[in-house]
Amino acid sequence: MDEFGYLNLDRKGAKLLFQIFTEREERKATAVATNSPFTEWDKTFGDARLCAAIADRITFRCTLIQTGTESYRYQATQEALFSPN
Repeated sequence: MDEFGYLNLDRKGAKLLFQIFTEREERKATAVATNSPFTEWDKTFGDARLCAAIADRITFRCTLIQTGTESYRYQATQEALFSPN
């Protein structure tokens, strides 16, 4: 999943996402990419308990890779604009 947390979900959407992560737990690998820190996820899901449950499913036995706060697209654009070539 790319841009996770970019759009807010209604309760039905958040529950569906919870079901997907629950079904995949310990069966299939799931990659999630987001620019949003965990502290902002409650805004995406609109329910703190459901947010905590989803975060729990996503982070159970996971490998968390933090690349920084800037978007790689933004960084590539800046490099292209200010490149001496």
